[in-house]
Amino acid sequence: MDTLESLGLGRPLAIGVPAPDFTLTMVDPDRPVSLADYRGKSPLLLGLYRGLYCPFCRRAVSTLALAGDRLQPLGIETLAVIGTTLSNARLYYRYHPTRLAIAVDPALATHRAYGLPKVEAAWEVVSAMRVNPSGELSEALPFWEGTKALGRLDGFTPTDADKADGKRTWNQSVGEFLIDRDGAVRWLHTEGTSAAEYCATFPPEGTLVSAAHALTRDRSGE
Repeated sequence: MDTLESLGLGRPLAIGVPAPDFTLTMVDPDRPVSLADYRGKSPLLLGLYRGLYCPFCRRAVSTLALAGDRLQPLGIETLAVIGTTLSNARLYYRYHPTRLAIAVDPALATHRAYGLPKVEAAWEVVSAMRVNPSGELSEALPFWEGTKALGRLDGFTPTDADKADGKRTWNQSVGEFLIDRDGAVRWLHTEGTSAAEYCATFPPEGTLVSAAHALTRDRSGE
């Protein structure tokens, strides 16, 4: 099975390396957010996702929000970064409110800084996949058919911005990074260790929470 490395793509950050800084705009409240805001104060569970058009990313954001509710008492913050425009994100979350902190990066600069590649060579690989990662469909469907079916389940109607995001970012790999208060990556999960994992596989809430608990145990043992 093809791996992203075999397709000639880059590698994400490694555990133990300093996480690259970023400065982005929050969806709500209207203010900038940067990695420096957390350094020296609290660990951060950071999710980097494609646009809102992506049903897998919408589900990953919801999972991150659920995990965030459980991590906040531990002093661990959560932040999702979505590859769409600020106005498009604000329109969506006006009708789908969340307690999760969300920022936008339509240029995907943060994704690149964190070593997440765009899969330029994978159109045929992805098109041949069958997907049903959340078990919501009656059966696994061809990739593009599956994304449309999940959209119908969500009652999701793409805006012109969503359609543009889809053309621009469909092949952007994504991931989650747990960053300690000193700014080092302590855990990560990134898409694309194999073609079958590209675009559809995200860690469940329990995995995110367990990784964060492990970090707090490590810190308490120092």
